[in-house]
Amino acid sequence: MSKLPILMYHNITTDISKRDKLTVHKNLLEKQFKYLVKKNYKTHFLSELDHKSILTGKNIIITFDDVTKNQLEFAIPLLKKYNLKATFFIPFAYVGKYDEWNNSNEAIMSTEDLKSINNEFELAYHSFYHRKYSILTKEEIANDFYLSEKYKKENNIKLHQSLAYPYGNFPKKNPEKQLFFKTLKNNKMIYGLRIGNRINKFPFENPFEINRIDIKGNESFLKFIFKINFGKLF
Repeated sequence: MSKLPILMYHNITTDISKRDKLTVHKNLLEKQFKYLVKKNYKTHFLSELDHKSILTGKNIIITFDDVTKNQLEFAIPLLKKYNLKATFFIPFAYVGKYDEWNNSNEAIMSTEDLKSINNEFELAYHSFYHRKYSILTKEEIANDFYLSEKYKKENNIKLHQSLAYPYGNFPKKNPEKQLFFKTLKNNKMIYGLRIGNRINKFPFENPFEINRIDIKGNESFLKFIFKINFGKLF
């Protein structure tokens, strides 16, 4: 089995004062991307893993949650500059609006923005309302999937059938957990991504409990190197 770290980013900024656990400075992001290229990491779309049973060499997956405008402005050009692949997870109810689940400070990409990157980068699901799945009823979860699929079809957006759980949250105990995973299968989801801060083994042991490593803007570059090599040890 191969090691496969999956990185999770949120906001990107050029304002040093705005760096926090969800917001990485553009210069640090570029330094991280340079490191991946220098160390010969190969990036993948999640869709490229669907029919693979083995990965050789150094591999990594880059993901961005929430499709904020700052990702379009700062992250996308850097990804193109360093020829890196990335998957962007969409909270569909807020497309063209603001991140209302936070403080509504960050603008979300419009449908036109998403279409403009749809052929170069991978788009996937981040739920419709960006709510914690563990506190939703069976009916609310079903409706959330229905509305997400409705947006996809009405706007002719190409999506991979992978879902990043809002807040990394999903039911942890049975029977709710198995019922949730059954709902994912019924909605043709291939992968479900939590946080976990652990490095995955590929092929995945459980495709609905894939770990991502939270890349924070208030952590050092050395911490980034440590995380992609070891994950979180404590």
